[in-house]
Amino acid sequence: MKTSKSRIFNQVIFKVVFLVLTIVIANSNVRAADYVVDKAVSKVKWEGKKVTGKHTGTISFDNGSLAVSKDKVTGGSFEIDMKTIVDEDLTDAEWNKKLIGHLSSDDFFSIEKFPKASMVINKVTPVSGDEYHFAADLTIKGIKKPVEFNAKIKVSGDKLSAQGVITVNRTLYDIKYGSGSFFQGLGDKMISDDFTLDFDITANKK
Repeated sequence: MKTSKSRIFNQVIFKVVFLVLTIVIANSNVRAADYVVDKAVSKVKWEGKKVTGKHTGTISFDNGSLAVSKDKVTGGSFEIDMKTIVDEDLTDAEWNKKLIGHLSSDDFFSIEKFPKASMVINKVTPVSGDEYHFAADLTIKGIKKPVEFNAKIKVSGDKLSAQGVITVNRTLYDIKYGSGSFFQGLGDKMISDDFTLDFDITANKK
């Protein structure tokens, strides 16, 4: 009799545990998902300023994904292909080529040595409506530094969109060429320490 009762008790316990695990797994699948960056349509526009004007252009994602739970972004990581950097304001082909060559050199991004830049999101804080505050680590030229920025995020079914602007102090990444913070007497050759990355991301549910 005791053996029979023990068997029934064990069967009940097994069914309860199985049911709990099923519910937990089901909820995890519903609440958490990765959204992969669509490289074909996602854009990053850069802008760098100097005393005599500014330069603008684009650069492309190599890969990236965002973690989403209950329609809210909880984390993510991205890689930028530095070799895709393009200038859009110089219409003279020779000057355009010279600028890209200079940006690719050791004076700036050392692209041959460091062909990828990356960012990892560490914390996401709601601000208002679709706007969120992000704390992340940005790595350029192999140097990792914290950055913070705001972005608008919308999740609709299998699609995610994100728009925002990141301001980067280039001198933190050992890019000091033309910086008034390190060199005197630059005059109109001085280049701003800050550049911006204006991103417009589309991502699809994995």
